[in-house]
Amino acid sequence: MKILIVKLSSLGDVVHAMAAVQDIRRAYPAAQIDWVVERNFAPLVRRCKGVRRVIGCELRRWRKDMFSRETRQAWSAFKTDLQQDTYDAVIDLQGLSKSALVAWFAQLAPNGQRFAMANATEGSSFEAPTRWVADVQVTLPTHVHAVTRARLLCAKALGYTVPHELSFGLLAQKNQALPDMKNVALRTGLKGVVALVHGTSRADKSWPLRHWRTLASRLNEADFGIALPQGSVAEEAFSRDVASGMAHAQLWPRLPLDALIDSMACCAGVIGVDSGLSHIAVALNLPHVQIYNFDTAWRTGPLTEVSAPTGVRSGPGQSHLVSVFAQPTPTVEAVWQAWQGCQLAPASGFGPND
Repeated sequence: MKILIVKLSSLGDVVHAMAAVQDIRRAYPAAQIDWVVERNFAPLVRRCKGVRRVIGCELRRWRKDMFSRETRQAWSAFKTDLQQDTYDAVIDLQGLSKSALVAWFAQLAPNGQRFAMANATEGSSFEAPTRWVADVQVTLPTHVHAVTRARLLCAKALGYTVPHELSFGLLAQKNQALPDMKNVALRTGLKGVVALVHGTSRADKSWPLRHWRTLASRLNEADFGIALPQGSVAEEAFSRDVASGMAHAQLWPRLPLDALIDSMACCAGVIGVDSGLSHIAVALNLPHVQIYNFDTAWRTGPLTEVSAPTGVRSGPGQSHLVSVFAQPTPTVEAVWQAWQGCQLAPASGFGPND
C-alpha cells in the first residue's frame, strides 16, 4: 500500500500528525508512506519514523507572487516531484484549500482514493474545498484533540482501529547536538539542562519576563542549568534578559530545525508556552510543562485529563507531561509545582523510538 499524507504546516500541527503515521505503521507494517509538507518543516518530517519520502513545497511563499516566472517554475518542479508515484490513499490531514489542491494533483493508483475531513472540528481551521476534492469524506467528532483528529481520520480512511499506544516516532540524533549539551552535566555537576521555550507567534500566548527570570533562578538553585532557544532578533533579546545574572544559562544560537531537535533531546526537560517547540518536546517524550493563558490545552496540549481544580492537568501514565492553565497567566509557583511533579513521575510509556 502506498499512502500520501498531506499536512503542510504549521510546526505544532505537523508534530501532531506524526502520531497518525505511527498508527499506520502498526496496522500496515509494509506500507510506503510519503508526506507533503512546507519546506521549512521538512527536516522535522525527515525525522519521523516510517516516512519514506518527504515532498517539500513552498505554498506560503508562492502565493505571494503567484504569476512570476520563478513561482511557475517552482510549482512545476513540485508537481513533477509529487507525481513521481501513484498512491492507493491520499489523506488530507490539513482540511484547507491549499492542502486540497495538493491532494488533487497527487496521482492515484487504480482504485486509489482521496480522503479528507467531512466537517470542521472545534478550534481548528477548515475550508469546504477539502470535501469537494475527496472521494471519501470522513466525519469526525467536533470536540477532539488535534492528535486524535489525525489518528481518527487515518484509521477510518484505512480501516483499522486507533491503538491505545501513542507514539510520535520522532527520531533525534544526540551526537549531532550542540557541543555544549553533550557533557554539560558532567562538567558543571548539574543535574542537567532545562530548555525554556518562551518564543511564540502570538503575544497573547506569552509568559511575562519576570516569571521566566524567577523560574530560571529556581532551576539554577535546584542544580539545573537553563537553555534558551531563539529564532528571531526579538527572541534573542528576550533570552538575554532571562539569562542576565543567572549562574548557569546557555543562549543557543539560531539553529536549523533538525539541530534544534537534537539539542532539545539532550535536555533534562522543557518548560514552554504553547508553541511548536513545546509540541516537539512532547514528541521527544521529555519531561515537559506547557503553559497556557487560555483553556485550549484540551485541543493542542499533552494528551491529558483534568486531575485537579488548580488548572494543572495530567493523565494516567503521562504525569511527566502536564499543562498549566490560568488567566491572565499561570503563576511561577503553579509552573514550579508542575515541574517538580514531572521530575517525580514515571515516563509515560511512549517515546521517539517506539
